[in-house]
Amino acid sequence: MTVQPVAQTVEMLRARVSRMEGAGRQPVATHPSLAGLVRLYAGGTYQVDSASLALMLMAGPSRQGAWTAVVGVADLGLEAAAAVGVDLARTVLVPDPGPQWLEATAALVESAALVVLRPPGRVDAQTASRLSARLRKKGTVLVAWGSWPRCDARLSVAASQWTGPGRGDGRLRSRQVVVTARRGAGSERRGTLWLPDDDGAIRAVPAGAAAEVVEEVEAAG
Repeated sequence: MTVQPVAQTVEMLRARVSRMEGAGRQPVATHPSLAGLVRLYAGGTYQVDSASLALMLMAGPSRQGAWTAVVGVADLGLEAAAAVGVDLARTVLVPDPGPQWLEATAALVESAALVVLRPPGRVDAQTASRLSARLRKKGTVLVAWGSWPRCDARLSVAASQWTGPGRGDGRLRSRQVVVTARRGAGSERRGTLWLPDDDGAIRAVPAGAAAEVVEEVEAAG
């Protein structure tokens, strides 16, 4: 019999409960290029480490006509959001909520299908649990841009490589990124995306066609 550390056992149980809860929740659309990495569910919380990933998770519900919201992101690139597929006409922005960031987020959960939040600092487990209860009740998805306790899944950009004319000098035109996704204590999923490609589109890179950026991740990991 293998004895596991308490923290690891607790995390595995949480992941199991999360999967059981997810089985009874409605799936939520996400960007097609992320479909093989993560599934969104109504009432879930997802942690990201970049604006690009936050916008891509917003794009699915927004493309289907749902309202979305962004809290605590004063430097959000509206042009980039529109390019990913976010409908700005159905997006509520609260760039600087100050100390009322939690109240603002909770209020938007009442009407938006998905809320992106960049918290101003560390979020304790009790605060996260209170907001999670409201998310489940309303069926709203929370995308936390930054550290968030007990989230359903974590997405991050593990590596990035820009390309341009010749050896990459001159105007940068396309970028490949390696995105990792982990649900609870489960195994890590990894995919390579064009973000964007030469035509400005965001799409998955077929297996076997990734650039040196994948080798960088494998060497580091």
